[in-house]
Formats: sequence, structure tokens, C-alpha cells
Amino acid sequence: MMELYSGYLEDHFNLHKLSSASPPQYMTPAASPAQFAPAPLRMGYGRPAPVMGMWSSEPFKVDSGGHATCSASTVMEADTKLETSRLQDVPQVALEPERSTDQETSRPPERVRTVMRRLAQNREAARKSRLRKKAYIQQLETSRMKLAQLELELQRARRQQGAYANGSMGDPALGYTGSIDPGVAAFEIEYRHWVDEQKRHTAELMSALQGQQTSELELRLLVETGLSNYEHLFRIKALAANADVFHVMSGVWKTPAERFFLWIGGFRPSEVLKILSPQLEPLAEAQRMLVGGLQHTSTQAEDALSQGMEKLQQNLAEILTAEADPFGAPDAYMLQMATAVEKLKELVNFVTQADHLRLMTLQQMHKILTTRQAARGLLALGDYFQRLRTLSSLWAARPREAAIS
Repeated sequence: MMELYSGYLEDHFNLHKLSSASPPQYMTPAASPAQFAPAPLRMGYGRPAPVMGMWSSEPFKVDSGGHATCSASTVMEADTKLETSRLQDVPQVALEPERSTDQETSRPPERVRTVMRRLAQNREAARKSRLRKKAYIQQLETSRMKLAQLELELQRARRQQGAYANGSMGDPALGYTGSIDPGVAAFEIEYRHWVDEQKRHTAELMSALQGQQTSELELRLLVETGLSNYEHLFRIKALAANADVFHVMSGVWKTPAERFFLWIGGFRPSEVLKILSPQLEPLAEAQRMLVGGLQHTSTQAEDALSQGMEKLQQNLAEILTAEADPFGAPDAYMLQMATAVEKLKELVNFVTQADHLRLMTLQQMHKILTTRQAARGLLALGDYFQRLRTLSSLWAARPREAAIS
């Protein structure tokens, strides 16, 4: 009896071991199929109920040899369930296709792309607006220059009316007619603006010097402004000289009284110092010596430039008369004219050097004098040029009958 009971326990233990075994797919290659075969059942009293399999609801079957078996459908069904459970355990993110981190970061959202597109459209519209405005301003400037040029030609024709009543006024070979160079026309317009600015600045200097509460700083600013105005005049004169040096040197842009004192397209610095010296008193002894030395230096520079002008005139005369043959070949004549034209370009250097001497003289006077004395000197110089222009106006308006008699 005890032997039968122990056999029953052994069979029950083997069946329990078989039911708790691992699935077949996890077997190692080294394990043999016999290792996992169920132990044979011993027949005895009290045969236990069949144990339910862990992969199927079907009970294990016992073959004729006493071995426990399970159906193939049960094993396959168990494998399918295991694979399904494993796939369900995998996170969903891992199954999604990989996305480039750079693409995600570099691709802006739709709202940002809309804002960027609008900003680009605004910038393009602003650029086109600036171009249209620039073209419109250039068109206005061109029209203004043409109008000013026509006005200058009309004024020149009126001034020449009567002086060339014999018909020579209309001869282009005499240089009385013809279109004005655009650079010259621009210079004359700028010079008119400069004259108006000098009148306003002279009035400010007079008011400041008459006022009792004018500070040293205010006078210094007025003096620096006056020097800047003269520097601007010499700058636009240099541009006009490159356009038409004869126009600048002839002084037709000045009044007749100013042309009477003309020297290489402007005033003589030494003569200006003579005119201003009485207006600067009282001068200290050291200042008087420095002003005298500056006047002497200016005179020497003026003489050097005048001698250079005379030498240039002599060279031009020699070029024009050298081997002059009215019946010579046209090529030789044109070669002579080309050489003379190249020589005339040196006139631009003389005008530039003369204006540089004028500016340096004014700047040296500013260093020698005190601020109040420099302000008085600029006031006297502006008043002197204004008097010359007034004299020209009075001369033009004089009674003709009295002049003839």
C-alpha cells in the first residue's frame, strides 16, 4: 500500500514538473528532447485528474505507453500567444520610423514660416520704395539742373545784349554762346547758396559781437562755422575748375567789382590781410609780428604762383607758334593743338594752389588771433565782399544818360 502511494506521489510530481516547464523556443541547443520528456505514469489506485496545460485549455493526454502528450495545435497556439505578448510589450515609439533630429530642429513651425515670409515681403517692398524715391529725387535734381542752366544762359544772353549788337554775339567761335557745362552750372548754383549763407553768417557775427552776454564758446562756434564756409567754397571751386577752368579763372560767376580784384579765380590773401589789419586792433606786439610774417609769406607764395602763370603763358605761346605753317599738313596742326590742350590742364593746379593759399592764410590768422579778434576779422571780411557786391549792383543801376554825358 505504501509502495502504491509513493508511486502516486512520484507521478504527480513528474506531471507538475512537466506543466511548469519553459516553452520549447527557449531551449538551449545543448539540451536533448529526452531531457524534457514526461516521466511515465504508474498505474495505481486513485489516479489523479489530468493537469491542465499552461498554453491551452486542453488536458494532457496519455498515450498507450503511459507518456503524457500534448497536441501540436496547443504548442503552436502557445507560440503565437507568446509572440503577440512580446510585441505588445514593445513600446509604440520604437515601431515608428526614425526621424532626423536635425530635420525636426531645423524645420520651423508653420506660424514662424508665415511670419518670416511676411517679413521678407515687407523688406522687398521697402527696398523697391527706396529705389523709386531715389529715382524720383534724381529726376528732380536733373530737372533742377537743366532749369538752372537755362536760366544762366538767359542771364548771360541778357548781359551780352547790346555789347555785341553788330552780330558777333551769335558766333559760336567767339565763345559768347553755347551750352554751359553741367559742372559749371552746378557750381554757380552752389555759389549763390554760399553767398546767401555768408550773408546770414555775417549777420550772426555782428549780432554776437554787439551782444554783451555772448559767451566765448558761442563766438568760437561762429568762427569755426565761418572757416568751414570758406573751405566749402574752395572745394566746389576745385570741382568747377576740373569741369571748365577758364570759367573759374575768368570770374564770370562773380560781380564786376569783385572781378576787378580777381587773382587766379579769387582774392589775394596779402591784400585781405592789409584790409583786415586795422579792424583787428588792438593787437599785441607778438600778434603784430606774426601777422606781418604771415603777410610776407603770403606775398612770396603769390609771386611764385604769378610767375608760374606767366611761364605757362609763355610755353603756350611757344607751342602755338613753333613751326607754324598755315599751309602745313593737318596732322601736324592737330598735334600742336593736342599738346597745347595738355599744357592748359596745368591751369587747374594753379587754381587749386591759389585756393589752398587763401584757406591756409585764414586758418593761420585764426591761430594768431583770439576768438573775439577772429570773429571780428571774419565779420570784416564778409562785410568787405558784401560791399563789393553792392557796388556792382549800384554800378549796374546807374543812370545811363549821366554816364554818357
